[in-house]
Amino acid sequence: MLVTGASTGIGEVTALYLDRLGFKVFATVRKERDGDMLSSKGSERLTPILLDVTDKDTISLARKQVTRAVGDSGLLGLINNAGVGFTSPLEFVPLEELRQLFEVNVFGLLAVTQSFLPLLRQAQGRIVNISSAASIFVAPFHGPYAASKWSVNALSKALRLELRPLHVQVSLIVCGSIRTPMWEKATSLSKRITQRYPTDAWTLYGSRYKKLRDYFSKMGHTGVAPEVVSRSIAHALTAKRVKNTYFVGSDARLFTIADKLLFGAMREWVILRSIGLHDRI
Repeated sequence: MLVTGASTGIGEVTALYLDRLGFKVFATVRKERDGDMLSSKGSERLTPILLDVTDKDTISLARKQVTRAVGDSGLLGLINNAGVGFTSPLEFVPLEELRQLFEVNVFGLLAVTQSFLPLLRQAQGRIVNISSAASIFVAPFHGPYAASKWSVNALSKALRLELRPLHVQVSLIVCGSIRTPMWEKATSLSKRITQRYPTDAWTLYGSRYKKLRDYFSKMGHTGVAPEVVSRSIAHALTAKRVKNTYFVGSDARLFTIADKLLFGAMREWVILRSIGLHDRI
């Protein structure tokens, strides 16, 4: 099994969980010290690998390392977990930051998938892509992250149809609020980006943006544990009757139901009310 973004959060918990289940796990990290820390928590079956999903050279080196390790048996599973996020009013978002977000969340995911697909076909393995409920109920100022995860949803659906005849299953994990360090990382990145904005940005959007930021901060402390996600991932990798899409967290399920039942102005009113914004539609 190959797990990307295993330094912290869902990726780390999943790598260790699959290790405990007895799988040989290749866990990708971007820093050696993160790999050393991960090794200290796992067994000899867990192998940290340096990989940056936006760097084709590290992807190529990782593929060669995994190929040598698995031989003719191929790769049983790929978990595309690596991701970043930030919030911003779209009027002022720096396009270079938006491009970098997509490089990690979308193009990086596909680059890793393309590289490891021959090994996955060899083993008739499975792919699990990590998405977010943000792609279902799109909130104001969450457009950059939501758009990237919406793209992940579309890529996953297309991949599933393309790879099914080749006996490679593709599943999507749609996560609601999960207690991981990603919330703090996203907040830090958002602050760094928005500090560059002109005064006009805060005059136009400041109070509403702060309410959204406070809402997400609360979600980061009240979400479910990442272990819940890892169990869904394990099911997608091992179950005889696998699901195409898994919804993890009560808010992910609620947003999915609401998305099917609500339309137009009512739908947008519910979105705004849920995050404490009472704008008239």
